[in-house]
Amino acid sequence: MSKALIKRLIENSICEDGLVETGLKGVQLFRVTESVRCAPAVYEPAVVAIVSGTKEAILDGNRHLYGSSEYLCCTMSMPVEAGTPAASPDNPLLGVYISLDTQVMTELVIKMESTAAASHKPSSGPHPQSIALARWDDAFTDALLRLLQLASNPADTAVLGQERLRELYYAVLKGDAGDSARRAFGVGNEVARSIEYLSSRLNEKVTIDQIASQLGMSRAVFHRKFKQATTMSPIQFVKSMRLNSAAMKIAGGMSVNEAALGVGYVSSSQFSREFKRQYGQSPKQWGQAQQLTA
Repeated sequence: MSKALIKRLIENSICEDGLVETGLKGVQLFRVTESVRCAPAVYEPAVVAIVSGTKEAILDGNRHLYGSSEYLCCTMSMPVEAGTPAASPDNPLLGVYISLDTQVMTELVIKMESTAAASHKPSSGPHPQSIALARWDDAFTDALLRLLQLASNPADTAVLGQERLRELYYAVLKGDAGDSARRAFGVGNEVARSIEYLSSRLNEKVTIDQIASQLGMSRAVFHRKFKQATTMSPIQFVKSMRLNSAAMKIAGGMSVNEAALGVGYVSSSQFSREFKRQYGQSPKQWGQAQQLTA
């Protein structure tokens, strides 16, 4: 019943395709009625909950297709391909996008780990992957409903919004994606910190040895932990982030040369070669194709 109410709230709040702000920072509703092939994107730490239709995300060749039975939790900035292959006017994609506030998530993880009765402790095993699918359990569903019910009243949103958002974050940390989220936002979050560092310096030359040294790890240990969490090596990750970010800039109307320089490519010929190898088209061809489908 709670999920049906969530769907009704979203349907009543958004009647055209696109994103709609809810009045609470980081919480948006979305609606898509057109099939969109997977295209380069960068996922930021967020939860994506769908109440109707399906969405697709591809990370390093691994396909994640999810609908109303699972929500997606991304705990680190990741280069992906994302699309809505099954969306149509008869089967619209409806859902909620919720950014994960790093500071609040970290506070909650530390609180959970410091509580004597906490049932979840940080794992010492392999680092869980940064994109996880989780069941809509009762705690998550109820927390999401309570959060969205605030949207119709700005005063309620201003007074209760942050507490309801913390409640939702807590439900995520206790749910199926909790292990991934706790490892990303907890004290031992070396991989998450390295990704944040790399993602903010795409136009700079940063060596893997430099990052490993900052984290107090050997290159081999850092490489292993990074690949466990992202499925990619650090070098592959940086290249994918650069190419995806450039592709998004080109799709937005930026010139090929400006996009290449903006993500750290000095050689336009190298950028074109790597772009074509990744996407099967030259940057110019790809940009033209995006404009035609826009």
